[in-house]
Amino acid sequence: MNPRKDKVFVLDTNVILHDSSCIYQFKEHDVIIPIQVLEELDRFKKGHGTLSYHARKFLREFDSLSGEKVFDGGVKIGPNMGKIILRLDQEMHKNLVLNFPLNNPDHHILNIAYQLSLENPSKQVVLVSKDVNLRMKAKAVGLQAEDYTSDYVKDISQLYRGYRFEENVSEDIIDKMYSEPFFIDAGEFNSASKLLPNEYIIMRNGKKSALARFDPFEQKIKHINKIPAYGIIPRNAEQTFALDALMNKKIQLVTISGKAGTGKTLLALAGALANKKYYRQIYMARPVIPLSNKDIGYLPGDIEEKLEPYMQPLYDNLGVIQHKYLESDSKHKQIKKLLVEEKLLIAPLAYIRGRSLVNIFFIVDEAQNLTPHEIKTIITRAGESTKMVFTGDIFQIDHPYLGTYSNGLSYLIDKMQGQNIYTHINLEKGERSELAELASNLL
Repeated sequence: MNPRKDKVFVLDTNVILHDSSCIYQFKEHDVIIPIQVLEELDRFKKGHGTLSYHARKFLREFDSLSGEKVFDGGVKIGPNMGKIILRLDQEMHKNLVLNFPLNNPDHHILNIAYQLSLENPSKQVVLVSKDVNLRMKAKAVGLQAEDYTSDYVKDISQLYRGYRFEENVSEDIIDKMYSEPFFIDAGEFNSASKLLPNEYIIMRNGKKSALARFDPFEQKIKHINKIPAYGIIPRNAEQTFALDALMNKKIQLVTISGKAGTGKTLLALAGALANKKYYRQIYMARPVIPLSNKDIGYLPGDIEEKLEPYMQPLYDNLGVIQHKYLESDSKHKQIKKLLVEEKLLIAPLAYIRGRSLVNIFFIVDEAQNLTPHEIKTIITRAGESTKMVFTGDIFQIDHPYLGTYSNGLSYLIDKMQGQNIYTHINLEKGERSELAELASNLL
């Protein structure tokens, strides 16, 4: 058996833009930064977005580590860690020149990784990139290539769904759920596994059933009623759970996942409107992921016209709620008033940055298109009395470098389960229409 080879990791620019602290994730192995990566980071460093933040943060960190040796043998990243080495560009290797034109920056990174593998046959050179196309090119020339997976959810099939089914629950327990005081002590309930904080339960025994939630603060299992929110009536158990979480002030962080048509966004907005008296403002935002990976500059019109297609689904959901009432109804008029007075604000997520998030009901739609770092950045800005809600479909991702395992929503659900002020609900049944449900399941 051959002894295990030392590894050398060559980083693509998108890895650094995804996680500016990525160099600390490779343990005792050396990390190569191609000069082309610095050139690309230089283009991203100016601005207020997440990519600019990561570019600046990495460049400052790299500057603090680097010295003359960074071009030669490299410098230590930290105790018990490998070295970081800046590799200058070099002439395209003859084995690559026919297939990889020099006008593509990725090909310069590929060339450096390829040349390193030839120079260091005793080492395992690995190209790390979020770009599946570059990884395929690397593999085509015999290089090992990997995605950056330090913030991946390990097993998406085991991702927390927020509720459980309990069959053959004693009739006495179910009867207590419907009798005052509408709860039981957690110790009275026998379950195969420990209940998590704010986990919901569908109790069944023959024809009898009840919906409940485990309250971690009082250590009680409480009955959950189907309560409408601003004209929106939950149509199934999962929607009932979602509205309960949305309108519970003790639960400060809520995630709602599910496929198209399950009511994620509608429920979040209805819950916010139903509880608006407790909050200074309702913010509803979503990340702007340009279609076909083209920048919004390709779209015609001024900035508001460019952004309108991205925000329209949020206004559509608001319209559904508004049209539950006649135009003469006070609740219909109130929504218009909230919009005019900016007590209800719908905007791209980038426009929310810099605002004070104190006493806000803050909804982030399409959260599966955010990176784990972006999710963390948003939540860590939550001020006093703010409630945060993230909705999305972890299987429907538009971001070019994110997947089901690596998106911020999956990461958030995986890391937050079990916390007293958090709950999650996965909506499974489509409620938009019979046709929409059929298409979602079959097409």
